[in-house]
Formats: sequence, C-alpha cells, structure tokens
Amino acid sequence: MALRLYNTLSAKVEEFQPLLDNEVRMYACGPTVYDYGHIGNFRTFIAVDLLRRFLKQSGYKVRHVMNITDVDDKIIRNSAREGVGVKEYTAKYERAFLEDAATLNIEQPELVRATEHIPEMAQFIAELEKKGYAYRAEDGSYYFRIAKFPGYGKLSKKDFAGMEDGARVDVDEYEKDSARDFALWKAPKPGEAFWESVIGPGRPGWHIECSVMSMEELGESFDLHAGGEDLIFPHHENEIAQSEAQTGKPFAHFWFHARFLLVEGEKMSKSAGNFFTLRDLVLKGHKPSSIRYLLASVPYRNQLNFTQDGLRQAATSVDRLRNFRLRLTTGQFPPGATEAMTALASEASTKLKGAMEDDLNTAQAQAAIFDMVRAANAAFDAGQVKKDDVAALLAPLERFDQLFAVLQDDDVPKMKGIMEWAKAAGREKDISAELLEAVGAGELSDAEIEKKVEAMKTARAARDFKASDTIRAELLAAGILVEISKDGIRWRRK
Repeated sequence: MALRLYNTLSAKVEEFQPLLDNEVRMYACGPTVYDYGHIGNFRTFIAVDLLRRFLKQSGYKVRHVMNITDVDDKIIRNSAREGVGVKEYTAKYERAFLEDAATLNIEQPELVRATEHIPEMAQFIAELEKKGYAYRAEDGSYYFRIAKFPGYGKLSKKDFAGMEDGARVDVDEYEKDSARDFALWKAPKPGEAFWESVIGPGRPGWHIECSVMSMEELGESFDLHAGGEDLIFPHHENEIAQSEAQTGKPFAHFWFHARFLLVEGEKMSKSAGNFFTLRDLVLKGHKPSSIRYLLASVPYRNQLNFTQDGLRQAATSVDRLRNFRLRLTTGQFPPGATEAMTALASEASTKLKGAMEDDLNTAQAQAAIFDMVRAANAAFDAGQVKKDDVAALLAPLERFDQLFAVLQDDDVPKMKGIMEWAKAAGREKDISAELLEAVGAGELSDAEIEKKVEAMKTARAARDFKASDTIRAELLAAGILVEISKDGIRWRRK
C-alpha cells in the first residue's frame, strides 16, 4: 500500500507520488507574524508536521519550505500604530511562533521571509506585466488580470463565469465569491513602509510572496502545497493563477488543506471568549504534550471540537503511553519470548502504518497503539510477557512517537518557560494554580528522582520499609507518583 492523500485540486483521494524519484518537495504557508499563534493555526501546523514526519518515516527525502509572512496589511497597520519599524515589530512574533512550534515538538522546516525576497517579487510582477497578466494602476499599484487566466477557480471550485472584468480588490484577505483583480504590488500610502524596486516604490501583495518564494526554493513545479482550509480562496487560488500564468506549467501537484477547529462546539473568536493561543492554554495548566495529542487526534480533513474535557482525556492518554513505555523499560521479565506478544506488536505496526497511509487517519493510528497497550498490559498482569518481548513491543511505540512526538516527558521545563514569559510580559495574573502546581512538580530533575527511587529499592531490599515509605512520601510531596509492583518500581509526574 502507498500513501493516499486527498488532493483539493482534484477533489479526490489519490496515491501520492513525488515528481522526482524519492524526493518530496513541499511548501507550507507559514504564519503571518503580527500576533501570537492560536490553536487553530497550530492544528494546521501539526497536521503538516505529521505529514512531513510520515513521509520521512516512509523513506522519502523531504525538502519542506515554509514562509514567514513579515509584511502584509495587518503588519503595516499594527507597526505604524505602535510607532516601530516592520522588522522590529515582526521579529517579536516570529520568535514567539518558533518558540511555540518547538514547545509543540513541530519540526522546523526551511524558513523563507517575504521581506528578504522583495526584489525578486518585483521582477516577477514586471514579467507578468510584459505577458499581459498584470497591469499598473494610476497610483503605481499593480494588479493581476483574472479574466486573462481561464483556469481561475479550479482549486476552490467556485464559478466565476459572471465576474466583472477590471473590478479590483486591494485587501489581501477577502471572502467574496465574486472574483476581482487582486493586488500584486501596493503603492505606498503616506506614512507607510515601502521598498524601492524595478516597478517603483511599494510593497508586495500577500499572494505574490508565496508564489515567488516557493518557486525559488522548490522549482516551477513541485509536489505538494499545504495550508489551512481558509487559504483555499483567495490565497491559494491566486497563487495558482499568477504562478501558472508566469511559467505555463502546473504549479503544485497536490494541495493539502487542514480543516478549521471548533472550541466547545463553537467557532473560535475573541468576541465569543473562546479564542486561545498556545500560551493561554499552558498558563491554564495544560501540558504541551496534551495539546499536541488532542490537535492530532482527529484526521486533518475532519472538524475537531477542541474542549477542556478533550484536553484532560488527552493528558490521560499520554500518561498511559508513557507509563506503558516505563513499564517495558524498567520491568523485570523472565528470559525468552512469546508468540502472542510478537504477533501483537506486528499487528500494531501494520495497523499504524495502514492508518497513516489512509489519508493520515490519525484517529485509527492512535487506536492501533492503544489496542496493543491494553492487550500487553493484560499480559503483563498475567505474567505472560518475557524479556525478548520488550523490544518487539517498543518498536511500534517508537514508530508511533516518531509521528506524534508526545512520549518524551519534557512538559515541565516548557511550561516553566511560558510561565517566565508571562511574568516578563506583565501577565502574572494569568498564571493559574494548576500551572504553579505542575511547575512545582518539576523541581526535581529526572536524575534526582531516579536517585531517590534507587534509594527506595535499596531500602526495600534490606526490608527497611519505613525508610522506603519516607522516600515515597517525599516524592509524592514533590508531585511524583511512585507505583510499586512485582515488575519493580515506576514513577511519573502528576
């Protein structure tokens, strides 16, 4: 079986095959760095991260490029309001985005910044004008002539047959179904930042940025373009028009779009009071691993309902997986192997791979691992797991974590980092008791905890149960739960 993905361009699930042998060239629309990223943004970035990770796990060489939009309408407006330059304004939010992505274990792609490619964008527009696809307006702005591109609408499946020729739109983002010539280059208004170029002073429109940067990095035709469903129209539709008008070649062969999420059953919005950045959720005491797990739990083309109960369930699921791995790696088992455990591990690996090849069905992938965990835990309790079974059971668990990236117990230092950021940003009031408790549980390092557990083992071997209980109580006071069973002593943070 090979990877099958839904292609927005063809509106069907297709077998994914790269254009060049075993190398995948993919471009993903990155953040517009005018504010902190919200969980809807990060749902898309995690979906793209899962795709990237699975392609690599499947043996492909992946070249993944992502843009940083560091100039657009909102950035120009906000930086002017704050009285700072565009570069100074965007640097803060770009840094925050990269920190948040790392907090969620999102692998960093190659980054390209719009402001570093403005001369190339201006040249691209000049060439479009020569071919009759672009024209200059009276104020020095340039627009793309949609009527000259008959394929307009093929991605969004919108019917633009009755569009008004020559009607123009200046804003980068719009929701109207009626197509209008869109801005490629915007002449500066009084007080606005601008760049000098071969087509005059101004700045690029949002859509031209991605076309130029993606083709510079990946070629005129590449394998896959990704983003959120909100970008299908107008952004990606406009990218296709201007790119294919320039080259006469197909732009991206696969279009990968992640759906919006709901929050507690409603569309996320600031006015509804259900708008959350990653930092907001961590300040409430939620672990980054729980947030990543929940955002990955529903297949990317299905709508995810992001709830507080869902976050708590995600935390429980992550703890179960971590405890299972701890049980495997610290337990004492008799020598040998069992056919049942070998078969169980093999089945889990097969189901995990099959689920991911089926249009990245993350829900089925998670189910495959938990089916194995349940059956293996029952075998543990019955004394039916042997020493050579450990490696077999760890293999699918590690393959799972190569994709979902939630098993490393590194939540506390990440949460502590966001707590320190909140203090520096004057948001101490947003630091919850739950976060303080979680961070307090991390005062002991893993090495310190292991040292105390070894002392417990020594005390128990000497039948000094009073000393063992004292150490256990100290660990509990520090937020460390200790489980003692016939398999040995295991610990985990609350």
